[in-house]
Amino acid sequence: MSSDLIVVGLSHHTAPVELRERLATPDEGVPQELQALVAEAELHEALLLSTCNRVELYAHAAEPHRALERARAHFRSRAGEGVESCLYHHRGADATHHAFRVAASLDSLVVGEPQILGQVKTAFELANDAGTVGMLLGRCFTRAFAVAKRVRNETRIAEGTVSISSVAAELAEKIFGDLRGRRTLLLGAGLMGETAARSLGATGARLVVINRSREKADALAASCGGEARDYELLQSELVLADVVISSTSADRFVLTRELMREVCRARRHRPLFIIDIAVPRDVDPRVADMDNVFLYDVDDLQKVADEGLAQRRQEAEAAEAIVRAEVGDFESWRRSLALTPTIVELRSYFQQVVKEEVARTAPRLSARSDEDERALRAMSEAIVNKLLHPALTHLKASASQPEGEQLIAATRTLFRLGSGDPPSPTQGSADVVDAARASREAPTNGPLPTRKTHGV
Repeated sequence: MSSDLIVVGLSHHTAPVELRERLATPDEGVPQELQALVAEAELHEALLLSTCNRVELYAHAAEPHRALERARAHFRSRAGEGVESCLYHHRGADATHHAFRVAASLDSLVVGEPQILGQVKTAFELANDAGTVGMLLGRCFTRAFAVAKRVRNETRIAEGTVSISSVAAELAEKIFGDLRGRRTLLLGAGLMGETAARSLGATGARLVVINRSREKADALAASCGGEARDYELLQSELVLADVVISSTSADRFVLTRELMREVCRARRHRPLFIIDIAVPRDVDPRVADMDNVFLYDVDDLQKVADEGLAQRRQEAEAAEAIVRAEVGDFESWRRSLALTPTIVELRSYFQQVVKEEVARTAPRLSARSDEDERALRAMSEAIVNKLLHPALTHLKASASQPEGEQLIAATRTLFRLGSGDPPSPTQGSADVVDAARASREAPTNGPLPTRKTHGV
C-alpha cells in the first residue's frame, strides 16, 4: 500500500529543552497547528502530541515520503536553526511501535510515569475535535490506550518514582538530605504541580503554593497540608524559600533575571535551589549564573530518573514484549484493510468480462426464453466464482501476513485495479483466444519453451 502511518518529531532523547520549547504548542493552539500541518504536508489524518519532553506529529499520508519531508520543513520553519539534526521519523510498523511505546510510558524520561497517557488522550481528543482523526489513527490510538492499560496491569513498571514531578521532589530531598521543616515553594497548581505537591508533602517539607488562580492554590494547598499565598507575594516568598519547584503553563519566563536579582539581594547569600519542570521553561536560564542560585531543568532530572529505571528494567523488558505483540496484531489488521476493495474490484472486473462475452454470444442463440436468460446469468456468476475462488482464498489467507501486502499490491498491478484504466475485458478475452490458438498451432515435437517466472 502506498499510504502509510508516519511519525516525525523530537523528544528529550534528541533535543535539549531550549529546542523543545520552540516547538511546544499549548492545547488551545493545537487545532490551528494541525490544520497547517494537514495542508502543508497533504495529510489524510493528523495528531499532534506536545508535552514537556516531546513534540510529535502522528499522521496518515497518501505519499509518506513527501509528507515526512514537508512535516520536517514545517518544524524547521517554526523552530529555526539547529532543529533539523534533532528530528526523527518513523513509518509503518515502526510508527505504530513508537506510538504504543509512548502511550505505555516506555519512551518517557521517567519510564512508567502515568502522566503521558493522559497527555496522549488529550492530544487524541484535540485532534478528534479538529476533525483530523480518521479510521487509521483512530484505531491506532484506541489500541495504544489499551496497550498502556495492559502494561500497567500486567507489569510493575509504575512502581517507585514514576513522574517528573516526583523526581523533582526526590532531587530536592537529595540536595538537603532531609526536607523536613524546609520551606518549599511550589509555583503552579496544574497536574504536574499537584503531583509535586503530594510528593513534597510526604517528605515533611513546609509547602507554600502560589498560582495565578488563588482558588486553585487554596485547593491544592489544602489537599497537601500546605499554605496558599497570593501571586502578588511571589517575590517575598522567593526570598524566604529554600527550594522552588516551578511548573506553570506560562508562555514566557515567570522568574526573570530582573526579579531574581532583587530576590538574591534580599536573601543575603543564602543558597536557593530552583527546579524548573515547565516547558516552555518558567525560569530564565541566565538565573543559573547568579551567586548562590542552583537551577535545574527537566533535562537535569535524567540522572535521577535513570537510577529509578535501573530498578525497574526487568519490568520494562516485560512491557516491551507486550508492545511488540500488540504491534504485530495491529499491523495484521492494517494489512488486511487493502483486501476488501481489492476483492470487490477484482470480482467486478471478472463479472464485466463474462457479461460482455455473454452479450456478444447471446444474440446468436435462437428462441431464448426468460428461463434461458436466468440460466445464462447463473452460469456467468458460477464461472466468476470458480475462477476467483482459489485466488481469493489465497489472498484472504495471506492478507494478515507480512507478505500479504506485496501479494495484494501485485494483484492490483496485474489487473490495473484502481488505476482508472483497467484492461478491456473484451480485449482480455481476445488475448486468451489468441493464446489458445497459438498453443494449438505450436509444434508438438520437442520440448516446450521454458518460461521464466518471477514470484509474486
